[in-house]
Amino acid sequence: MAAVRASERVYRALRDEIVSGHLPPGAELSEVDQAGLRGVSRTPVREALARLQAEGLAAVGKGRTLVVSSLSPEDVAHLFELREALESQAARLAARRGAPAVFLDLAARFAAAPGLLDDGDPEREAYYALVTELDVAIDAAMASPYLERSLATLRAHVARARRLSRDNPDRLRRAAQEHALIATAIADGDEVLASQATAVHVRASLAAVLDNLASRTEHDDVTRLVPTGAAP
Repeated sequence: MAAVRASERVYRALRDEIVSGHLPPGAELSEVDQAGLRGVSRTPVREALARLQAEGLAAVGKGRTLVVSSLSPEDVAHLFELREALESQAARLAARRGAPAVFLDLAARFAAAPGLLDDGDPEREAYYALVTELDVAIDAAMASPYLERSLATLRAHVARARRLSRDNPDRLRRAAQEHALIATAIADGDEVLASQATAVHVRASLAAVLDNLASRTEHDDVTRLVPTGAAP
């Protein structure tokens, strides 16, 4: 049991670091290094890395060492196709089965979300905590264990992609309005609107992430072309 607990602890720590960006794409995930860093043997590290690889958060790199998987524009597009399908159905079921009071409260809090986005926190932790609350409420309301498990794996990848839009406060304000509409539709028991509003939100989020990826690529290309020490 101790080995299982150690494996779970290492898995959660690595997963959080990958999702948060502290371990960026391409970062090596050496069994030896991670065992030393986490103060455990290589066995629980190996088990944790196997889970990360199965979830697509780790991939085999050069020399067969596992690395944090990349997140290309193509990857993001495929990810959001699945996200739209799963989250739209989740919202539909939540509207059918959820408690209106829970979602009315969330809708009101999202309506006030600009205050969370303007509180001086560059990571917008309070805002993203509210987004997580909505996800948790939808999971509970939809009462669909198989769909919930599929969403749990998907959301780790979504969280990685979501970080790419954190530099765009205007997009986050629009996203808050979209979340408010989703929560209101669920509270009203309107399955069609809840599903459609979710699909609109996911597509808008995808466009923002892809635009941000393109902007970063252009910036990196320009940076490589400007000699060191040159004026910007």
